[in-house]
Amino acid sequence: MTPQTDPRAGAAVKAADRAHVFHPWSTQELIDPLAVAGAEGSYFWDHDGNRYLDFTSGLVFTNIGYQHPKVVAAIQEQAATLTTFAPAFAVEARSEAARLIAERTPGDLDKIFFTNGGADAVEHAVRMARIHTGRPKVLSAYRSYHGGTQQAVNITGDPRRWASDGAAAGVVHFWAPFLYRSRFYAETEQQECERALEHLETTIAFEGPGTIAAVILETIPGTAGIMVPPRGYLAGVRDLCDKYGIVFVLDEVMAGFGRTGEWFAADLFEVTPDLMTFAKGVNSGYVPLGGVAVSGRIAETFGKRPYPGGLTYSGHPLACAAAVATIDVMAEEGVVANAAVIGTQVIEPGLRELAERHPSVGEVRGVGMFWALELVKNRETREPLVPYNAAGESNAPMAAFAAAAKAHGLWPFVNMNRTHVVPPCTITEAEAKEGLAALDAALSVADEYTE
Repeated sequence: MTPQTDPRAGAAVKAADRAHVFHPWSTQELIDPLAVAGAEGSYFWDHDGNRYLDFTSGLVFTNIGYQHPKVVAAIQEQAATLTTFAPAFAVEARSEAARLIAERTPGDLDKIFFTNGGADAVEHAVRMARIHTGRPKVLSAYRSYHGGTQQAVNITGDPRRWASDGAAAGVVHFWAPFLYRSRFYAETEQQECERALEHLETTIAFEGPGTIAAVILETIPGTAGIMVPPRGYLAGVRDLCDKYGIVFVLDEVMAGFGRTGEWFAADLFEVTPDLMTFAKGVNSGYVPLGGVAVSGRIAETFGKRPYPGGLTYSGHPLACAAAVATIDVMAEEGVVANAAVIGTQVIEPGLRELAERHPSVGEVRGVGMFWALELVKNRETREPLVPYNAAGESNAPMAAFAAAAKAHGLWPFVNMNRTHVVPPCTITEAEAKEGLAALDAALSVADEYTE
């Protein structure tokens, strides 16, 4: 689709937004949101005709790109047939979506509880774990993000939690492995893994195993920095949970549905949790949908007693029809394999080549269509390019980097001292190379702030 230029329409959209829309995670009077006119595939554009290659996948959810015609048609067909229906009934789109998801989840995660998104999926997973075990506490990692609702944001392990944390949510945080910025003085991945597991077991011991309902982890942390866990870590957490009767929850909201070059990131590590949350890529974000995949053991708890929770729009027919079409498209068009191949053959070598040439890049890490560049002021000391949770003038280097990327037609995903490379899983080799070239130019700006 060719972008059409209509600055007046853009100005009207912008004026209405600034007059009436209250934006999340934002200082309302300081933001300047771009007025978007349209999107297709891996690109979107504004009303002035500027086109951007989207290296954010929206908010890491457009796994099949924008406006896929088969998914758009499925939503239209479902709207013409049955626009909505209450969740207590069996509806074809809902049943088929659950079946297709259960076919792809690991182990016996065969029951699907639908939610409206990822945060409420986390809320319900925690509720299930607490009721199943009769225990109050939840353990989660620093450097994590689990959603913006009250329980989910308290489980989160980054600064987005601080304003809402009243220290009464029954959450205890611990350090997960991250060798580049190790909290365990480790020098190898094996040391980092072993010491992180020892730290977790010690935390369990001192908190009281009989008080802990669940350990929840992002299989691969997303906005916190895409830190791929070392081999053996998640299996070790699984063993600790089994040892102490704790429910193991994996959050696949961001990493699921092809993002890592597998249907779920858990498949990379050959581990099966008791509960697994999902959202985003399940239908490429076309209609809000999330859920919890529930193991047989947890499902049995509610076999003869009611589960005390639900949502008006649980398994909404339009959202489920979009999920069915998205999963079918991913299977038919080899989207998961494409994420793995382009990630391995184009994105990874391209990012590592950029790291060799740009002193602002401290580390490259990731898998599939899920990558991060750690930006630093000094490679030797690993001092971050900007301070932790920087804002205003102290965040100027990252702001300059982001502005340079946009000037070269790339919409970047920046968070603290990192830029994430998370394009649609349908990205072509040519588009990936276009994005890498734009990153190259933007990193030259970041280099100006290095020592």
